[in-house]
Amino acid sequence: MSNKRDSSQAAELAHMAELARAGLSRRRFVQGLAGGVALASSGLRVQAGETAGTAAAAVLSGNHFELEISELAVNYTGSRRLATAINGSVPAPTLVWQEGETVTIRVTNKLSVPSSIHWHGIILPYQMDGVPGISFKGIAPGETFTYQFKVEQSGTYWYHSHSGFQEMTGMYGAIIVRPRQADPVAYDREFPLVLSDWTDEAPMSVLGKLKTQGDYFNYIKPTAPEFWKDVHQYGMQGAMQKRQMWNDMRMSPTDLADISAAGFTYLTNGVTPAGNWTGVFKPGERVRLRCINASSNTFYDVRIPGLKLTVVQADGQNVEPVTVDEFRFGPGQTCDLIVQPADEPYTIFAQNMDRSGYARGTLAPAQGLSAAVPALDKPEWLTMTDMMGSMNGMPAMSGQMAGHGLHQPSQTVRHAHSEYGASTDMRVDTPRTNLDDPGIGLRNNGRRVLTLADLHTLGGPMDQRMPSREIELHLTGNMERYSWSLDGLEFGDSTPVSFRHGERLRVILHNDTMMTHPMHMHGMWSELETDRGEFVARLHTIPVQPAQRISFQVTADALGRWAWHCHLAFHMDAGMFREIVVA
Repeated sequence: MSNKRDSSQAAELAHMAELARAGLSRRRFVQGLAGGVALASSGLRVQAGETAGTAAAAVLSGNHFELEISELAVNYTGSRRLATAINGSVPAPTLVWQEGETVTIRVTNKLSVPSSIHWHGIILPYQMDGVPGISFKGIAPGETFTYQFKVEQSGTYWYHSHSGFQEMTGMYGAIIVRPRQADPVAYDREFPLVLSDWTDEAPMSVLGKLKTQGDYFNYIKPTAPEFWKDVHQYGMQGAMQKRQMWNDMRMSPTDLADISAAGFTYLTNGVTPAGNWTGVFKPGERVRLRCINASSNTFYDVRIPGLKLTVVQADGQNVEPVTVDEFRFGPGQTCDLIVQPADEPYTIFAQNMDRSGYARGTLAPAQGLSAAVPALDKPEWLTMTDMMGSMNGMPAMSGQMAGHGLHQPSQTVRHAHSEYGASTDMRVDTPRTNLDDPGIGLRNNGRRVLTLADLHTLGGPMDQRMPSREIELHLTGNMERYSWSLDGLEFGDSTPVSFRHGERLRVILHNDTMMTHPMHMHGMWSELETDRGEFVARLHTIPVQPAQRISFQVTADALGRWAWHCHLAFHMDAGMFREIVVA
């Protein structure tokens, strides 16, 4: 273990040296340049109320769209880099559609490599879904591909590349679909709020570092003062047991995210925290924030100090309004809020899960105003409940998790034979099934935090039939090898999951890892349910927490081939991906 610790420390020092050689202090690297602007301005426009250097994505509406994929020179951190842009902007233009109409979108690829666009959360024919190798062959360099489909839904969605790591380098944008009837959500002004992450390194280089050392970017490690705090709370023997437990599992209790602020700069509508994207409102207005997590690998915890957040929509589907102080969402998810600001500025604060950095913006009644930026919350350790579920048979560590409401009974489960291999480093035998846990870092923080149990899609389930069968998959991985899989099988070693056309089925996802996975099923809605089979919410991306077992029902009403994967880009690329065939 000492050799491993020495190599870990050496890697950390080497990485910090890289940042130093690039001329970046950690603060500048995390917060970015003031503006963080594109160096080419074609396709960009500045709206009234925005600060200097804050470029706004164009808003395109109608039935016919021309989109062009190309490289764009950008500078977010002090170093010039190339982004992947659509119509010359990062984020890509906001597309505004009308429910019930047919849209035609011509996409021309000006890159030197193939590309694609996936319309995330949009129900459409599989040939239009935009996943190379599954729903179509991709868009070759110099080619134009025409997407055409009828828009059968309304709400907030987004689009992004499904080729390589182009999404990670800037190829993403918002979609707003206006409802056919009057919108049941009343508001006076709206802002798409696209949160993302940016790295100056080539994504493959970042992945290579994670393959070499899974916690390469995790600088928040257990310290000596924390050990003595544990001694005070649990006694010397308990504190030693706690450290020994993590050492035996060869895992870090603070490794909540693959990439921290040591590798990412966090963006709000393409603007760094230092650049401070600003949305201008008139006092007394009801403001709708269409929040989209377009990041590659970052869970955001979002709050606006001084304002209550009324959640009115999740993943494009209207929900019973629920008022909270804060919510967490992962890559792929969307969440619409209504806020009613007074005549003063407010900070939109979105800290990452591991508490190493944040995205930031401002709502203000006039240009140039800003509010205080909160300090990052203190990082928290994963608990044994996060690792092992309901903790049956593990009383030694159970005291530290008291009060989190995570100890409901759970039956011991069976694991597939394929889970016992090099691709899997742990298995959870007693998972938890509750949906009312906000997650690590948000429990008992003094704020009202949204949970999955708070979401109730209006209108109930789409299909009243009982499921005729069940499909169960385990989310698996090996942190040291940085391999990710389903049932211990990476995508290349797996076979497609088969749905029978028209059937109603229950899908069970069981998380055997220490990380939260936002699982996205293309082409069909995932109707989340409680462990008693009661309908909760209609979603297209479901976050599954560590040691959690969740279920949802699906109506297999979409013929064709579909992708199903974790929306953490590196997890998907490393193997947490399956194909679904509906026939």
